Amino acid sequence: MSEVVLFHHAQGLTPGCRSLADRLGAAGHVVHLPDLYEGRTFATLSEGAGHAEQVGFGTIVERGRSAAEAVPPDVVYAGLSLGVLPAQMLAQTRPGARGALLLHSCVPLSEFGRWPDGVPVQIHLSEGDEWVLAPNDDLEAAREIEATVAGAELFIYAGDRHLFSDDSLPDHDPTASAQLVERVLRFLG
Repeated sequence: MSEVVLFHHAQGLTPGCRSLADRLGAAGHVVHLPDLYEGRTFATLSEGAGHAEQVGFGTIVERGRSAAEAVPPDVVYAGLSLGVLPAQMLAQTRPGARGALLLHSCVPLSEFGRWPDGVPVQIHLSEGDEWVLAPNDDLEAAREIEATVAGAELFIYAGDRHLFSDDSLPDHDPTASAQLVERVLRFLG
């Protein structure tokens, strides 16, 4: 059993985020779901991203850091898209991290310093997702991590859907989502 802190994506803590947490919980893992948006959710990814920009990405990261203080440091940090910011920051900077799951996004290693030795990471992206291709360069950042972090796993899914693991959104892809969950459960096991 693993303990996981799962940070939501730019649309907020949607029913699909809760559903993913429930699937991990059903497999015996303890999942914490901090709300970085203080209860707000958004109908579209663009609206949610606009809110994140207005609040400030630094504030989002700081809210994630604050939320993590409520749990022991020896957890797996997971993030969905925007939630990758606090998840990756904590995995790279909080001593004791047990791993990182970067779902639908990835930032360059240089954003938070070097990757700590012995902290495994899985990255899951869609190959044609406009949110991870240039100019955002999440895919490039993911390939850098795969090439430089021992044991890093990068999974690239067919298609162009961004939040394909959120079963409450139009981007949901049941096949890709099932593969992602299977791989995440293997990682947590």
